[in-house]
Amino acid sequence: MEELVKQINAEIEAFQKNAAAQIEKGNKAAGTRARKAALEVSKLMKEFRKVSVEAAK
Repeated sequence: MEELVKQINAEIEAFQKNAAAQIEKGNKAAGTRARKAALEVSKLMKEFRKVSVEAAK
């Protein structure tokens, strides 16, 4: 579970960096990377939910 949290934090950090680059500089490629990171965060959050519920049992 600890590794999963590290992955989530890394993807959130990548999203923040790329989203800021898109907003501040109009970097279209950064927008694409931000959307990809957001999708990955979504997947990882679903996985975290499964692991968390299993650990709580």
